[in-house]
Amino acid sequence: MSNGIYNIPTPTNEPGNTYAPGTKERETLKAELERQAGLEVEIPVIINGEEIKTDTVKQVVMPHDHKHVLATYSQAGEKELRDAVEAAMAAKESWSNMPWQHRASIFLKAADLISGPYRDVINAATMLGQSKTAYQTEIDAAQELADFLRFGVDYANQIYQMQPDSMKNIWNRLEYRALDGFVLAISPFNFTAIGGNLPSAPAIMGNVVVWKPATTAILSNYYFMRILEEAGLPKGVINFVPSRGSQVSEVVLTDPRMSGFHFTGSTSVFQTIWKTVGENITNYKSYPRLVGETGGKDFVFAHETAQADKVVAALVRGAFEYQGQKCSAASRAYIPASMWEEVKNGVVEETAKLKVGDVRDFRNFMGAVIDKPAFDSITSYIDYAADSEEAEIIAGGTYDDSVGYFIQPTVIVTTNPNFKTMTEEIFGPVLTIYVYENDQLEETLTSVDTASMYALTGAIFAQDREAIMHLERRLSGAAGNFYINDKPTGAVINQQPFGGSRGSGTNDKAGSVFNMIRWTSPRIIKENFAPTTDITYPFMDEE
Repeated sequence: MSNGIYNIPTPTNEPGNTYAPGTKERETLKAELERQAGLEVEIPVIINGEEIKTDTVKQVVMPHDHKHVLATYSQAGEKELRDAVEAAMAAKESWSNMPWQHRASIFLKAADLISGPYRDVINAATMLGQSKTAYQTEIDAAQELADFLRFGVDYANQIYQMQPDSMKNIWNRLEYRALDGFVLAISPFNFTAIGGNLPSAPAIMGNVVVWKPATTAILSNYYFMRILEEAGLPKGVINFVPSRGSQVSEVVLTDPRMSGFHFTGSTSVFQTIWKTVGENITNYKSYPRLVGETGGKDFVFAHETAQADKVVAALVRGAFEYQGQKCSAASRAYIPASMWEEVKNGVVEETAKLKVGDVRDFRNFMGAVIDKPAFDSITSYIDYAADSEEAEIIAGGTYDDSVGYFIQPTVIVTTNPNFKTMTEEIFGPVLTIYVYENDQLEETLTSVDTASMYALTGAIFAQDREAIMHLERRLSGAAGNFYINDKPTGAVINQQPFGGSRGSGTNDKAGSVFNMIRWTSPRIIKENFAPTTDITYPFMDEE
C-alpha cells in the first residue's frame, strides 16, 4: 500500500531543436521523413485496446503532394462508437480508483517518450500529414505536447493540494473525483499537441474518454495513441475512434452518460453541439461540462509610436506561419497612416521572400493548406477581395492545387474596417490591413473591439507607455490572449494559458489549472471528532 505524499518531478518547458544545417537532429528528422514517406500505414479504430478494422476505409494524403498516400484508416460507425462508450465505462472504476501517482506516471512517461525516442516519429508524421515545417512541428508535436502532459500532471497535483480550513474537533477535506460518466473529446487538425491534450487532460484527472481525432491529423494522433499505450495506459481509458462528426453527435454526444465534452474546432460546430446538449439536457445523468476553444479573428494594432520594423516582423510571422492555420494567426491589422508606407514596403518585401512548397525542403517557410475544402474556402476570400472596389491585393493572391494545396501568402488592404476579410475567420495565409488616420484612434479601437464576433488573441504595438495603458484598457474584452509588442501567436504552456471568450469559446485556458479543474467533481468531507449530544442551543435558555 502506498502512503507517501509524493513530490512529482518539477516540470519545465521542453527545449526545442533548431534543425539548422549540420545538426544531428536535422539529419535524423530527414531520415525519418524519408522512411515515413515510403510507408502506407494502416490505422485501425482502437477500442478497449483492441485494433478494429471496419469496412469503411479512407486515405491520408500529404497536403503538399495530395497524390501521395501516407496511410489508410478505418472509420468507426455506429456500432464502434457505441462499443467505445461501453469500453470507456467498463474501464472507469479501475481507472478513477487507480492511485494518483500511477496515473501520473503514465503521462510523465509518455512525455519522455515524445521528447526522446519518438520525437522524430511524431514530428515526421505531423510534417507529412499536416504539412508543417520542421520548426512549426517542433514547437507543436514535440515541445507543446510534452509540456501539456508534464504540466497537466503538475496542475492536477496543485488541485489535489487545494484543501479547506479545519477547526478544533473538525477535519474538513476535499477529494477530487472523476466526472460521473465519460468525456467526449473532438480534436482539430492544426495542432498535434491539441490532439493529444484534449483526451489526455480529462484522463489525467481520472476520467475515461472517447476520442474522435481530426481525420486530417490522424497519422500523428495515431502515433500519440500508440505512445500512450507504450507508456502503460490501461485498455479502455482512451478509445480512438476516427469517425464522421454527425454520427458522433447522434451516438456519443447524446448518450445519457456523457459528463464532459472537450473540443477545439469551429465556432459553428461548437454552437451546434451546445444546442444538441441543451435539447437533450433532461436525458443526461449529470450536467455535462462543455469546454471549447473555437474560432478567432486575431488582430495586430499599431499605435503611431510603434516601431515599424517590429510591426512588419509580427505581421509576416503572425499571419503566415503554418499557412495561417492557427486559431491565433494574425488575420487583420490596423496601421496608422503616418507609418503606413514604411510598413507597407516592409510587408511586401518580406512576404515576397517567403518560399512555399514541400515541407521536406527545409528552405520553405510555408507548406500547403490542409485539404481541398480549406483550399476552396480560402481562395474564395482572395477572389472576393480581388473583385472588390474596397480592397487591393498588395502581395500574393495566387494559388495552385495541381500538386499540393498551395496558396501564396496574401496581403489585402481595405478601405472598409468592416470588410468581409476583416470580420470573418478565413483560417489561411490571408492578412487584411486597414489604414486609419492618426486622429481616428478611438473610432478605430471601437472597430477592433466590435468588428468580429471573436475574442481570442490580439496584439498591440506602441512605445509610449501611456498609449500602451490606454490600448490595453480599451481592448480588454477583445482577446483572451493579449500581446504587447509581440505577435499574437506562440502561446507557451505555463506561460500564456490559451483561450478566448465571446465567439472564441469558453476561455477555460488550455494548458492551465483552470482547464484541468473542469474535469473533476469535488466532494467535501467533514469529519467531527467530538459529536455533540446536545439538541438545544444556548439562545433558547431562559433569561
